[in-house]
Amino acid sequence: MAELSFYVGVIGNVISVLVFLSPVEAFWKIVKRRSTEEYECLPYICTLLGSSLWTYYGIVTPGEYLVSTVNGFGVLAESIYILIFLFFVPKPRFLKTITLVLALNILFPVIAIVGTRTAFGDAKTRSNSMGFICATLNIIMYGSPLSAIKTVVTTKSVKYMPFWLSFFLFLNGAIWGVYALLVHDVFLLVPNGMGFFLGTMQLLIYAFYRNAKSNVKDEEEALAPSQPLLS
Repeated sequence: MAELSFYVGVIGNVISVLVFLSPVEAFWKIVKRRSTEEYECLPYICTLLGSSLWTYYGIVTPGEYLVSTVNGFGVLAESIYILIFLFFVPKPRFLKTITLVLALNILFPVIAIVGTRTAFGDAKTRSNSMGFICATLNIIMYGSPLSAIKTVVTTKSVKYMPFWLSFFLFLNGAIWGVYALLVHDVFLLVPNGMGFFLGTMQLLIYAFYRNAKSNVKDEEEALAPSQPLLS
């Protein structure tokens, strides 16, 4: 069973790396245009927050080194995305963006790590408390692409719901859900089970609307607000 969980975890690592790399094309466009235009940085700030805390959870929890390795890569990838965003974001939005980065990527992780280490003397309790925080953040991350569903339904177009991102989130939830069952980790099971469900929902919506006739007028209205890169 331990050997099986290891191989499942390795597959989960590969899929998670593909999820972390999925925004590369969008950021390459930002670099070429030398502007973030209407894109938002919040999805990447939140993903960096989650990856940072999951890395710590994997380090302090015995046997969870596969969790820490892939999320360590996620920390690196998301940090690069955010640095690129800060370099090209218009000046009026720079202060807001850097404030979010400082609050969610520096202050919050420090408070969470120091708080759990101070409040709980037992290593297992500290690990469980950090696992609870990470699971909550993971559920939010898996649900973030659902913001595109309203646009898809309104415009009858899947242009703003990238198929491969939804597909890899679906696979990610499935594989890590199986891994969580094998290692009996409820903090991995709950958010990834939710991720599997939400990923399935997104793929079904994609399949339903992919050949539908686009509503051009509603599509133009849907573009008025900022479109997150992960939507």
